[in-house]
Amino acid sequence: MAQPTLESHNMALELQDGYVCFGESFGADKSIAGELVFQTGMVGYPESITDPSYRGQILVITFPLVGNYGVPSREEMDSLLQDLPAYFEAKEIHIAGLVVASYSGDDYSHHLAVSSLGAWLKEQGVPAITGVDTRALTKRIREEGSMLGRLLQRTSTKATPTSTVLTNGAVNTQSLTNGHVEEDWRGNFEYIAWEDPNKQNLVAEVSVKEPKIYSPDPSSALKHPSGRPVRVVCVDVGLKYNQLRCLVRRGVEVEVVPWNYDFPRLAGKEYDGLFISNGPGDPAMIEDTVKHIKVAMDEARTPIFGICLGHQLLARAAGADTLKMKFGNRGHNIPCTNMISGRCHITSQNHGYAVDAKTLPHGWEELFVNANDGSNEGIRHTRRPYFSVQFHPEHTPGPRDTEYLFDVFINTIKKAIDSPDTLSKPVEFPGGTLEENKKLAPRVHVKKVLVLGSGGLSIGQAGEFDYSGSQAIKALKEEGIYTVLINPNIATIQTSKGLADKVYFLPVTADFVRKVIQKERPDGIYVTFGGQTALQVGIQLRDEFEELGVNVLGTPIDTIITTEDRELFARSMESIGEKCAKSASASSVDEAMRVVKDIGFPVIVRAAYALGGLGSGFAEDEAQLLELCNKAFAASPQVLIERSMKGWKEIEYEVVRDARDNCITVCNMENFDPLGIHTGDSIVVAPSQTLSDEDFNMLRTTAVNVIRHLGVVGECNIQYALNPFSREYCIIEVNARLSRSSALASKATGYPLAFVAAKLGLGIPLNEISNSVTRVTCACFEPSLDYVVVKIPRWDLKKFLRVSTLLGSSMKSVGEVMSIGRTFEEAIQKAIRAIDGNNLGFNETAALMKIDQELQTPSDQRLFAIANAMQADYDVHKIWQLTKIDKWFLTRLKGLSDFEKLMSTYNTASVTKPLIRRAKELGYSDRQLAKFWGSNELAVRRSRVDAGIIPVVKQIDTVAAEFPAVTNYLYLTYNGTESDITFNDRGIMVLGSGVYRIGSSVEFDWCSVRAIRTLREQGFKTVMVNYNPETVSTDYDEADRLYFENISLETVMDIYTMENSSGVIMSMGGQTPNNIALPLHRLNVRILGTSPEMIDTAENRYKFSRMLDRINVDQPAWKELTSIEEATEFCNKVSYPVLVRPSYVLSGAAMNTVYSRDDLANYLKQAVDVSREHPVVITKYIEGAKEIEMDAVARNGTMIGHFISEHVENAGVHSGDATLILPPQDLDPETIRRIEDATRKIGNALNVTGPFNIQFIAKDNEIKVIECNVRASRSFPFVSKVMGVDLIEMATKAMAGLPVVEYPPVTIAPDYVGVKVPQFSFSRLSGADPVLGVEMASTGEVACFGRTKYEAYIKALISTGFKLPKKNILLSIGSFKDKLEMLPSIESLHKMGFNLFATAGTADYIQEHGIPVKFLEVLTSGDQDEQKPEYSLTQHLSNNLIDLYINLPSSNRFRRPANYMSRGYRTRRMAVDYQTPLVTNVKNAKLLIEALARHYDLEISKVDFQEFEPAHGSQDQSSLQLSRLSGSLSLPQLLANSPFKGKHIVSVKQFNRADLHLLFTIAQEMRLGAQRQGCLEILKGRVLCTMFFEPSTRTSASFDAAMKRLGGEVVVVNEIASSIQKGESIGDTIRTLGCYGDAIILRHPAEESIDIATKFSDVPVINAGNGSREHPTQALLDIFTIREELGTVNGLTVTFVGDLKYGRTVHSLCELLKHYDVTIQLVSPESLAIPSSVREALKSRGQLSLESTELTTDIIAKSDVLYCTRVQKERFPDLAHYEAVKDAFVIDNKVMKNAKANMVIMHPLPRNNEIHEELDFDPRAAYFRQMKYGLYTRMALLALVMAS
Repeated sequence: MAQPTLESHNMALELQDGYVCFGESFGADKSIAGELVFQTGMVGYPESITDPSYRGQILVITFPLVGNYGVPSREEMDSLLQDLPAYFEAKEIHIAGLVVASYSGDDYSHHLAVSSLGAWLKEQGVPAITGVDTRALTKRIREEGSMLGRLLQRTSTKATPTSTVLTNGAVNTQSLTNGHVEEDWRGNFEYIAWEDPNKQNLVAEVSVKEPKIYSPDPSSALKHPSGRPVRVVCVDVGLKYNQLRCLVRRGVEVEVVPWNYDFPRLAGKEYDGLFISNGPGDPAMIEDTVKHIKVAMDEARTPIFGICLGHQLLARAAGADTLKMKFGNRGHNIPCTNMISGRCHITSQNHGYAVDAKTLPHGWEELFVNANDGSNEGIRHTRRPYFSVQFHPEHTPGPRDTEYLFDVFINTIKKAIDSPDTLSKPVEFPGGTLEENKKLAPRVHVKKVLVLGSGGLSIGQAGEFDYSGSQAIKALKEEGIYTVLINPNIATIQTSKGLADKVYFLPVTADFVRKVIQKERPDGIYVTFGGQTALQVGIQLRDEFEELGVNVLGTPIDTIITTEDRELFARSMESIGEKCAKSASASSVDEAMRVVKDIGFPVIVRAAYALGGLGSGFAEDEAQLLELCNKAFAASPQVLIERSMKGWKEIEYEVVRDARDNCITVCNMENFDPLGIHTGDSIVVAPSQTLSDEDFNMLRTTAVNVIRHLGVVGECNIQYALNPFSREYCIIEVNARLSRSSALASKATGYPLAFVAAKLGLGIPLNEISNSVTRVTCACFEPSLDYVVVKIPRWDLKKFLRVSTLLGSSMKSVGEVMSIGRTFEEAIQKAIRAIDGNNLGFNETAALMKIDQELQTPSDQRLFAIANAMQADYDVHKIWQLTKIDKWFLTRLKGLSDFEKLMSTYNTASVTKPLIRRAKELGYSDRQLAKFWGSNELAVRRSRVDAGIIPVVKQIDTVAAEFPAVTNYLYLTYNGTESDITFNDRGIMVLGSGVYRIGSSVEFDWCSVRAIRTLREQGFKTVMVNYNPETVSTDYDEADRLYFENISLETVMDIYTMENSSGVIMSMGGQTPNNIALPLHRLNVRILGTSPEMIDTAENRYKFSRMLDRINVDQPAWKELTSIEEATEFCNKVSYPVLVRPSYVLSGAAMNTVYSRDDLANYLKQAVDVSREHPVVITKYIEGAKEIEMDAVARNGTMIGHFISEHVENAGVHSGDATLILPPQDLDPETIRRIEDATRKIGNALNVTGPFNIQFIAKDNEIKVIECNVRASRSFPFVSKVMGVDLIEMATKAMAGLPVVEYPPVTIAPDYVGVKVPQFSFSRLSGADPVLGVEMASTGEVACFGRTKYEAYIKALISTGFKLPKKNILLSIGSFKDKLEMLPSIESLHKMGFNLFATAGTADYIQEHGIPVKFLEVLTSGDQDEQKPEYSLTQHLSNNLIDLYINLPSSNRFRRPANYMSRGYRTRRMAVDYQTPLVTNVKNAKLLIEALARHYDLEISKVDFQEFEPAHGSQDQSSLQLSRLSGSLSLPQLLANSPFKGKHIVSVKQFNRADLHLLFTIAQEMRLGAQRQGCLEILKGRVLCTMFFEPSTRTSASFDAAMKRLGGEVVVVNEIASSIQKGESIGDTIRTLGCYGDAIILRHPAEESIDIATKFSDVPVINAGNGSREHPTQALLDIFTIREELGTVNGLTVTFVGDLKYGRTVHSLCELLKHYDVTIQLVSPESLAIPSSVREALKSRGQLSLESTELTTDIIAKSDVLYCTRVQKERFPDLAHYEAVKDAFVIDNKVMKNAKANMVIMHPLPRNNEIHEELDFDPRAAYFRQMKYGLYTRMALLALVMAS
């Protein structure tokens, strides 16, 4: 029942088909009727609603957020056309009504706005409704076409009785199936009649009444030779003012005349060109205008140009027809192809009629065609200067790409005035012809392409390049190109099998890339998919590519250099009149000081050629400038100083251009934070929320011009600063490569930028690539969004000692999240929760902060500071003054803050349904609401679900629902009323890793993707849940369904319930999914793999410890901490050092080593409140022990695969920061044996199924367990790739219950070692101390291979950006132990000829041992003046005189106060800031020095690459693809797809052809299995009950045997012994049996028996015969028999002989044969003829060839199958009748004489006399073999029904 459920629902929108939805009015208080249409533009509502073409229409805006930038002044007049308004397209609003999803109220924000949209609508008397599911409406209009609608005002104010189903502004969809709704809502709403605007002459309503002249600016006015102005007559059939502006601005005088004005009289005398405007309605209504145009064309005195309705009128005047489109084209992103040049333009459109191109008369041709639907978009005369277009070249709103058509028109007029013969020529257009353009930009034909990856993940260059590189490789593979990748990042999907054909794990440096090119000889290279790393290599090798025979694909290197060198870039921009910030470059500090005088402070300083703003910062004065310059010159030879525009808006566009100069902008994004914070550290909102159409398209046009000027081919990103108080903007930078924003834009829009960019690099034009989401439109379009996306960065600054938390122009975040909602509030609250599981949403926090300071100098806590400020009653204006965040965003957040205060006044009992729904629409989570109401999450969930408030699923389809999409890219929202998809996949859910952060990064994404791919290869449907835009797992072509959603209990439960998922895999995403495993398990979610209770056993220290004790595995001493006294006592007992840490933990958060009692007291003050729900633990820290990593896979507790890797560093360095070696080189065999033994015990005790990882420490062969993770770990990709065995694939198969080979053979060369080295990003984190400890600090990892660990280590180090030392090495070694250990290495450095420098103590020690060394001194800053430069360590570092600094700090035996800066720390930090390679671990130092001593040549060898596909020539590529695809599925894979799992098998009608195919394929597998093993274990532990109420040998025995062969048990119930004798009903018997077994086999004489059984049974029932009706399993085995005996069923002639009346097997078989092409002959006595229903069915299919009462030789001769049946005595009513026919036909050798040699005789058995015994030995007699086939068929059927 449709009910307006809220008081505020004061308006209804009713559609002609009966659909109704309710919402809130925000326009005029009145009702209207009109035609309902939708428009997909994302900006430009003031222009749209004043567009006369919308006259009489109710406009649905698909973009949900409307009204954000208010409405400009109605009074302000146009500077050129004095009496017309400056900002609108007409003097009044023309739409009849407006429908939006979310109206922003009076909280608009724009410097030109003077009022809200609602106020203006009220002024003009136009009604409007908000709170409607506009996507559902759009889909309705798309499916049914534009239809009439009416907006009805509410009349009664009393609330109607609220319906039981809580609807949000739309009718509960169940009641809509017939398109009608109960009428009782109408009583409360006004009634008005339907009105079809297309039947009125709308043009007459909107056209001017009197002619009027508009003159151009005298300075630009064009003059006719006669001296009068050049004049254009404009026929106003609904003119948009911008058409006028476009004409007058070009210097012509325009006379606007009414629609029916007789203008031909003036032609040639008074005007020089005819222009016909756009307008509303049906062109067929406007005959007068058409007549006049026809006269003008016949006279041919002037050029003619028409737009939109003008185009349709011109076409009608020429004699063509127009037609009404289904729903028209209304939007700003519609691609139109120019038929002359082939160029594709993005156009703005608004029309519901189109020209029918088929009816164009001779002499006219199509000029533009819609690239999506092929409809006509423009025409021109082939001999006269007449042309017209369907789209709006004058834009407003929309892109300005086609405004040049006005120039074409004016130029044609000028030419016609100069030379009259122009009037007998067609109009000429710029841009060449299609043929010329093809020649200019031919396709690039390459066979082998090299793609450069980005190396290890670091701050500023993270997982987004794994995603974009993978996309590029997919695109190249689709084009059939052999792809080679260089990327040492072993953790990514990019470097896995299934993407590139060959992967080199080598540093991405010029030297190594050159070597690979020489070895591989590729003919193309891409340098734009590997971030800055790859670009730098491209720039270094630019002059060598040609002689190496390599073609640079995509953007040319010169363009890259222009965009990278800031000076060149600024000059290039100047040349096209675009402005950059005022800036200058400097190559020295002096020069920097000089140039700043012209620019003026404040300035921003940047190092040229640096990624993510490295070495950049703001300077307010000269002192700050000096400090910044010193750092920047260390990173780069050149710095750029530019004027700071802090506080301006920062806007980004992603732009795509192809080789033929087609240009589109795919996504524009607005930073929530103003300029001044690096965009990687900003909260970003897409699409922009506060830009008007003018702003948006001004920047869009600039972007397109810039990209064209630079010559980018592919994708690039342009960043602007926009002054919020004017239209002033400047370009900050252009990245001519895929960037972080590109990954975000791809995920935000669903447009695969990297994929498309890779194709464009091959010279394929945009309009020839298809949109992979809709599959019907082309890639040359700009996505329209009907949702809003928010990206928030994730910082992990608390992992670092002494790091500065301030955000500025250098990026610090390590990851990012993206969330999707239909309102900004919904999206930002989701995103805040995604950043960290502890965040509830936008709430105030107890964090220690001074609000004003935090708002002024932003840090990673900024959002919470805003929440705290609002809680403290700061108003929006004050917060804006402090932060300069746009007021629109702040107002939205203020709304949340106020709503929170309101919610806190309720509890679960008092809160109302509408309030719960409102809260969910604003993005509040159940946990948040529980906090407000003093309840708990599950209680809130229950009351919410009981109230029917559940989210709907919406698709991201790139086209705002305008076209049907096949996409599986989904999000949840409460701002909607219906889901876009149906839920019948029952896919397996895989939970992803969530946000990249320190400790959980791309390696878990690799695990998730490998799991998904394994499941899909095995035929499972999959559902991916993740919210990280940088990943491959959130690429929509990886899983069958992708939910871009948070991984929280609430969301996973919502998805699991809706999808009715068949299981969840939690162990692939790191800690995020593990944290919710137990709560999900307790809500009865089916979790695949290890039980969450066991996960808890491993994660809870007590349980784990008890378990280890029980199985006799050792661990370091530990104790849980409750008080400081207890702690001190314990530490004294075990002796220091100790490790202090919270219990549930990922990568040692807040963990620390403590060396003394004071230290402990200090630490506990910081650490106790780290985790409230879990206590803090102290563990004995064992010094000098080796750490060993074990990665394993188990199935039901038994290990089925494992690898051991060793750490180079001693225990105490976090395993994520450790250098790993595999296979291990220095482990004692005894240690290995003990570790394997312990792992086996632990796996067994935890009953692990799936992946697990254990870290051990070993000292003198004693091993202890540090921790055990029952999930995939960080090292899984490393060990899987090094050893060539995919552990995740094995784990996934084990978890899904598929067969998996235990310990598959490992084939690696003897001299082959892989070394994994961490990638640090200390240079990004100003102030952070670059030492390794128990806290993880690395942001990524790389791995290389070598013949020894030394060779592999040195390559891997180079991969992290480490530069090998040339001559000067500085040593500073703290402890004596380390000095002793280092001495041999120091000697070897001396022997290699290095100059050694050292600090005081170290220098003395080295000199004592007779090694020459130079002493350097570290002095505190005050004493530096007296120090001689040759002794100053700081000077040596800052002048880059040191090539390598080995600084080994002594373990800090007592804790210093945080503000104390030790000399060691200062010099380490200097080394990082001045880019000096630094080593801070003694084991690493020794390994490095030993590696240097071996002098490797680092040439490429066979260990450096993994080849997945042989290169061309070795095997034909296409046949390879095929053999891969048609690989056979194994038995469990087939069963996994069972359509019959848990289903009753009642009738053969349930089976379709595909089901039969599956059944028979499995039956064949069963046959092989039974022959090989005798008994399969598929149904082990399952029980089958058989119940036969009629005698049966074969059926009962074969089901019995089948079940036992499958490993199950059978309970046989026969009629005589059953309670049926006592009168029990079938229903009761069946119910009872259901309690004992997992399935029931039933045979019963009553036909209805099976229906009763299925009604009462909870377990599947299989029909083994119900009276004479059916015997489905017999028919199945019959078909299988025919198939096995004769190879196929198709094309055969089947003859049925005997009792066809009661023969149920015949009836079932005839039914099944409908799936095949067969001919059927029926032979029976007259009294036993086949029932008429079966006969009719056979006839209708054309299968019945004859019916006979005699078995003639002719019939036998034709038969391929002779199917005999027994004449069944038990079915006859009297004996006499039976005796008469029982031996009517007997098949014997005589009969068979005429039969074919290869036919078969079949019989369901038992037989009486129908088949003579002599025939039993005929090879054609298949009836006993038939029984054996029956066993396999029934095994297959049981397995399909009962397999788990």
